Amino acid sequence: MAYASIPILALLIHLIINYDVLKRKKNRETQFYRTLYRYFLFGVMTYYLTDALWGILYETHLVKAAYFDTVVYYIAMAVSVFLWTRYVIHYLNEKNIYITLLSCFGWIYIFFDGACLILNFFIPIKFYFDELGIYHAAITRHIILIMQIFMFFITAIYVFIYALRTNGKERRRHLTIGAFGIAMVLFVIFQALYPLYPLYSIGYLLGTCLIHTFVLEDEKDDYRSEVEFLIKREQIQKKELGSTQRLAYTDSLTGVKNKRAFTEAQKEIEEALTCNLINEFGIVVFDLNGLKTINDTEGHDAGDRYIKESSQIICNTFKHSPIYRIGGDEFVAFLRGEDYANREALLDSFDKTIEENKASGLIVIASGMQTYNPETKDTFIHVFEQADKKMYERKRYLKGIK
Repeated sequence: MAYASIPILALLIHLIINYDVLKRKKNRETQFYRTLYRYFLFGVMTYYLTDALWGILYETHLVKAAYFDTVVYYIAMAVSVFLWTRYVIHYLNEKNIYITLLSCFGWIYIFFDGACLILNFFIPIKFYFDELGIYHAAITRHIILIMQIFMFFITAIYVFIYALRTNGKERRRHLTIGAFGIAMVLFVIFQALYPLYPLYSIGYLLGTCLIHTFVLEDEKDDYRSEVEFLIKREQIQKKELGSTQRLAYTDSLTGVKNKRAFTEAQKEIEEALTCNLINEFGIVVFDLNGLKTINDTEGHDAGDRYIKESSQIICNTFKHSPIYRIGGDEFVAFLRGEDYANREALLDSFDKTIEENKASGLIVIASGMQTYNPETKDTFIHVFEQADKKMYERKRYLKGIK
């Protein structure tokens, strides 16, 4: 059981630190080298299982079961080594003669090891158990280990060379992958010298911990940083879009909403009326008296000042309503909520201010108000036309005041 305790512990740590990688995430696009690393982790996990089971079976002298487990053990070892080289090749994402030779050697290795395992059933060329149930490694076992040492070593050296062309976090990740290969070279050598110790499992445990800490976590940090950058950029774009929309729907002279905004609001109210979502709103139509005369006699700058001051008077009275400038001297207010509830008092106050202005020779604004009647199912256009009609009546009245 002493032998089995190491791979069992390695398996538990393996599952804990690599849970998020081993867990399949549906509908998530990922680069192929990450998929290969996930398969590599499954291969290592299978190796741990067979290594732990081998220790138990060997110590309990269950020779036939131990023989079968040894076959699976060597398959898991071969597959994990092969997947590691494939992971490194795709991680570097380079195409040259060196990578091609490494890829070919990986395929030669996996087929050679598989052939040796098949022949071993007939001729003990890789391993055998003697009459006393003691395990012995045969010649091809040593050849396979030499091939593994070669594969881990050349991949490590190539990654180290590749790292010289990088910097920062990227270089650190490449150096970590190279360090994994060198560590495995050492532990494979120790495993060849001491075949009855779980040194291969220890090497994989240390190596995968290095990869998890300095490669996977680094990539996660980069991914989080990229997501944060995209979120910030999206927020900036939304602000810019909001600013653009405000400019598009704002009258540049007065700062109130413009005719485009009025048209959009009209559509919204008409849709709400159709769906019976509102049953009360009012419209006040305003028209500036004497603007043409001011433009003709004092100039357009004076006319612009007259329009801005008129807009301010309207906004100061109907503080809780959206105000729209729909023409050169025409304004509209949509009365909702508090302003709708106090509409009569607000309009009386506005009209009184205008009459005082008229007497003092100041700004004169004609106004007309109409409210929606849910019983008669008025349309928006009808409410607006009635308000406009009352505005012209008020305009005539104001002109008649001396």
